[in-house]
Amino acid sequence: MKLLLHLAIPRIFSFPFIGSITAGFPSPADDHLDKSIDLNSEIIKDRDATFFGRVEGDSMTGAGIEHGDLLVITKGLEPRNGKIAVCFIDGEFTVKRIKIEKDVIWLVAENQKYQPIKVTAENDFLIWGIVTNVIKYV
Repeated sequence: MKLLLHLAIPRIFSFPFIGSITAGFPSPADDHLDKSIDLNSEIIKDRDATFFGRVEGDSMTGAGIEHGDLLVITKGLEPRNGKIAVCFIDGEFTVKRIKIEKDVIWLVAENQKYQPIKVTAENDFLIWGIVTNVIKYV
């Protein structure tokens, strides 16, 4: 799975916001349209460390990340076990769940078609950033 990376664009976008949306009986949502939401403050916590990447491939479909989705990636967050990370390995960006064992890092796909990747000393490897949000078309 490859990623096309884009820098975060520092614009302010404020849109009408209706608040919580119940997945049951409908409610009169027009009564709540006086509120607004700033998407920058909602999904971008550190503008200088935030990047976007477009997903190419299907290795993370089990985590709800599909081909064409837009990832919000934050550099500088601690790469903890189980987090979904954008990694640079042997000249390519990839998105995988990281599994950290004693002395080994594994890059684990969320699609059974793909085997986990064991990171070794021979790899050119960097955990580039942590995925914090996924923006998708429905």
